[in-house]
Amino acid sequence: MKPHTCNRRLFLIGTATTFTGALLTACLPPKQTIDANDVPVGSAVIVGNFIITQPTSGVYHAYSATCPHQGAKITQVNGDTVTCTNHNSVFSITDGAPVSGPSRAGLKEAKLKTDGNNKLTPEP
Repeated sequence: MKPHTCNRRLFLIGTATTFTGALLTACLPPKQTIDANDVPVGSAVIVGNFIITQPTSGVYHAYSATCPHQGAKITQVNGDTVTCTNHNSVFSITDGAPVSGPSRAGLKEAKLKTDGNNKLTPEP
């Protein structure tokens, strides 16, 4: 059996693979975290590309802030609803369902991670 030798080609391929993986990870947007106390009961906050809601005390949901109607960003919180100001689609903070406006689809639900320090982190 021939002993394993690392030639120039294998070394360069290994280095390039490692560098590419690190570079792609660096291209990901930073995760946005919010303190659970900053989300009002019966309302919502917009955090980056997500909407974090607390319809009732201690119950949290996360949704994409992209309006399903035409892909605009939802930018307005009005108590127990959020509104896409481009075409006035209104969505419930309880379940993301459309309340009024042209959108027939509800908001896309996102994962919401919690840690032991009362921090909420939405993820696609």
